[in-house]
Amino acid sequence: MTEDVKKKIKHLTDLLNEYAYSYYVLDQPKVSDAEYDQLLRELIKLEDSHPEFKRDDSPSERVGGKPLDQFKKVQHTIPMLSLSNAFNEEDLRDFDRRVQQGLGHAPTYSCELKIDGLAVTLIYEEGRFVLGATRGDGTTGEDITSNLKTIPSIPLRLRESVDIEVRGEAFMPKKSFVRLNEEKEKNEEQLFANPRNAAAGSLRQLDPKIAAKRNLDIFIYSIGQIRGKEIDSHHGALEYVGNLGLKTNKEQKHCKTIDEVIEYCESWLDKRADLPYEIDGIVIKVDALKDQEALGFTAKSPRWAIAFKFPAEEVITTLHDIELSVGRTGVVTPTAILEPVSVAGTTVKRASLHNEDLIREKDLKLGDKVIIKKAGDIIPEVVNVLTEHRTGDEKDFAMPTHCPECESELVRIEGEVALRCVNPKCPAQIREGLIHFVSRNAMNIDGLGERVITQLFDHELITDVADLYKLEREELLNLERMGEKSVDNLLKAIDTSKGNSLEKLLFGLGIRFVGAKAAKTLAQHFETLDKLQAATQEELEAVNEIGVKMADSIVTYFAQPEVNELMNELRSLGVNTEYKGPKATESASETYFSGKTIVLTGTMEHMARGKAKTEIEARGGNVTGSVSAKTDLLIAGEKAGSKLKKADDLNIEVWDEARFLEELEK
Repeated sequence: MTEDVKKKIKHLTDLLNEYAYSYYVLDQPKVSDAEYDQLLRELIKLEDSHPEFKRDDSPSERVGGKPLDQFKKVQHTIPMLSLSNAFNEEDLRDFDRRVQQGLGHAPTYSCELKIDGLAVTLIYEEGRFVLGATRGDGTTGEDITSNLKTIPSIPLRLRESVDIEVRGEAFMPKKSFVRLNEEKEKNEEQLFANPRNAAAGSLRQLDPKIAAKRNLDIFIYSIGQIRGKEIDSHHGALEYVGNLGLKTNKEQKHCKTIDEVIEYCESWLDKRADLPYEIDGIVIKVDALKDQEALGFTAKSPRWAIAFKFPAEEVITTLHDIELSVGRTGVVTPTAILEPVSVAGTTVKRASLHNEDLIREKDLKLGDKVIIKKAGDIIPEVVNVLTEHRTGDEKDFAMPTHCPECESELVRIEGEVALRCVNPKCPAQIREGLIHFVSRNAMNIDGLGERVITQLFDHELITDVADLYKLEREELLNLERMGEKSVDNLLKAIDTSKGNSLEKLLFGLGIRFVGAKAAKTLAQHFETLDKLQAATQEELEAVNEIGVKMADSIVTYFAQPEVNELMNELRSLGVNTEYKGPKATESASETYFSGKTIVLTGTMEHMARGKAKTEIEARGGNVTGSVSAKTDLLIAGEKAGSKLKKADDLNIEVWDEARFLEELEK
């Protein structure tokens, strides 16, 4: 009897794995979903009664195991580097020229779709899936094996007993993304911005059961390393991993010349919208592995590969209305309300119009047909108006004369384009100021997002930032969707924020003209809030980079009796008012960066831009946002654009990230 159960479990496991391979990898289903589910339930029942016979490649592993406390770090044996980018035909031909110069001959290329998802690595030992990890910073990732096991197209056992590491892109199909956001909207939860974020968020859930419900998929795009097998080309490698049972993308093409590569890239500009998943470009790789080895790598990317990025997608939609919002500084910002339309993988319903002058400049009317795009594939913006589509039914839009929130008269300050509400008691400004105070670059109070702040404000539990530190557990529990655990975590985060260094508090207060960098400079110079409050206009102007307008704004702010009352209240509630970072004398010690004006551009692979900025400033450097003749150094990460070109034009020294990290180590 026991032997019969063992045989039955083995039979069902093999049968269901074969069905899954046919369905998820070959896209050739052999049985109906109902029949598959019935067989899976039968297998799970047998495994529950005889767990000793359950195999590690059982399809029951797909439903998700126990939640994890945290993800373990994984060191990549071979770094997972990023790719340099090409944006047009000229860039592709430059890439081909560099490759031919490096090799001394013309290579063939392998082209494949650049899937918009999360890069992962999968490790198999003797054909068994033993480890899956995120790319992370390229050197260190996170162990997400439990979540990757829930993806049906990842085989838990290969068709050969081989030791192999493969790299791929885990992604969320368009249908799954739409379904997920519909559920979130129904539950009044924040929607995912795009399928890439949804896939990344799903695979970084500590509870694998959540990932199991998200209907993720994967395409394998390369072999990281393999034991005992000789492969001589990239397209041969993809063919081999496909035969192992791993899923590869069928739209790949082996191109003999760069002209064929360009033709392949151009062919997907229009076709990509018809795919059931999102792509954001084409990956071009030198096909022969010996040629790849000969070309080698730079510090951040292979010399034998490049990513062709598609131009920003432009679509036509209708401008239905213009909505007005009041920010924390009183600026009234118009926002376009659009007929919902899909742009670069997400549904766009709104786009910023910045100010009244832009509306006039573009001659926008309600009811207009407009062209929109996403700047950098992220921020929706109105490109222009299709005036030739006007029917005469369109309506002019006029900015209001009074605040849409408090009805106070709006003013336009001389030299500014924005209309501004100057009523300090305007509820919109107070609410937005609270949202700013808790934000990441300010007091960084986790769990206090816009929704929760609005809820607290509407229930009159908070009217200023000091009220945040007076919140009681019981009154929070009475709010909608605030359970005991979330309330405890929120109160803990609020209490933790009391220990922040002074610059966080200064930035959070929202003093006009005082950004995060100026707040750090002021905190570092004056060291305590008491000294800053007592500083005169002249003392403030004497501080490096604190100009007349900012100094006047600071003096005016702290001269208000209600502000002094608020500062005293924050002190009494235990909020730290002293600077905890490196002293000005320490940061000014002689380093390469001392006294230099430095610009950061592009994406850093091994260090976040904010961290890089902090490291430079701690060594006496001054980080600015734009390149000019006064710039001493540009540090260029991935996707460096116009700033890099301007630095080259001005003959400014340029470092890549590797050179920057090397200098930091000194």
